[in-house]
Amino acid sequence: MQKMVVTQRACPARRVPSGEPVSIPEGQFITINQSLGGNYTVTWQGNMLRIDGTDAEAIGQQPEILEFADLGSSDINEEQVWQAIDTVFDPEIPISLVSLGLVYKVELDQDAKTVLIDMTLTAPGCGMGPVLVGDVKYRVAKVPNVKDVKVELVFDPPWSREMMSEEAQLEAGLFF
Repeated sequence: MQKMVVTQRACPARRVPSGEPVSIPEGQFITINQSLGGNYTVTWQGNMLRIDGTDAEAIGQQPEILEFADLGSSDINEEQVWQAIDTVFDPEIPISLVSLGLVYKVELDQDAKTVLIDMTLTAPGCGMGPVLVGDVKYRVAKVPNVKDVKVELVFDPPWSREMMSEEAQLEAGLFF
């Protein structure tokens, strides 16, 4: 599906596989290599980058809209945090991290306006780990009243397909 496009505005991105944030300036030629799970993997100046789907209009694509109801509170709403995480998909298969069972814990520090997340990967050596952590931080930071997001990669207990929702198992062809 490779497609060359020009950035319409400065566009935040994360380097693959390190997850390091970069900004692609307006008017730059980039190549879209794939769009999977609402995000875009692109090449710019020889670097592979990931652009969040909520920034897709910066590359002339249809943006993913992430909206949260105004609950009239200054507190972080845990349901909205889970809603945001559920919009992050595994880069190789279009199944959300929540449905895959990769998110183990979400804690809210209302005083510091911080969300603490423990998550894992389908395999400990997965090279996309830093990118997925960046995806989770980026999306959860869009939740009202969130000032900081801290994501810890943990591998105990190790992930197994039994942690997936039945829907995810069906979608991945693993349900018998």
